[in-house]
Amino acid sequence: MYTFIVILILIVCVLLALVVLVQNSKGGGLAANFSAPTQVLGARQSADFIEKATWWLAAILVVLCLAATISIPHHSADNGINTEVTTTGDASPVQAASPIAAPTADQQ
Repeated sequence: MYTFIVILILIVCVLLALVVLVQNSKGGGLAANFSAPTQVLGARQSADFIEKATWWLAAILVVLCLAATISIPHHSADNGINTEVTTTGDASPVQAASPIAAPTADQQ
């Protein structure tokens, strides 16, 4: 399920990038190509459609990201990694080495 949601996220991201690239920040974009008033899909209608598509794709992306977070597979401790510490043989603690003493006047 997680893999399927990640694939959907990638598809929505590509579509969102394409829709954003079609838009023009000055209000032109795809709408500038349809300037004739007799067009079925007029300039204002195509701009409205692209804007609505942007908002819908952004909302779908947020929902899919939340769904992916919820469906992340959680692995138990039985994933093959041994987390227990086993002791064999002598279990006595290791003695720490003594710190190096400063040289005395005799050693200099």
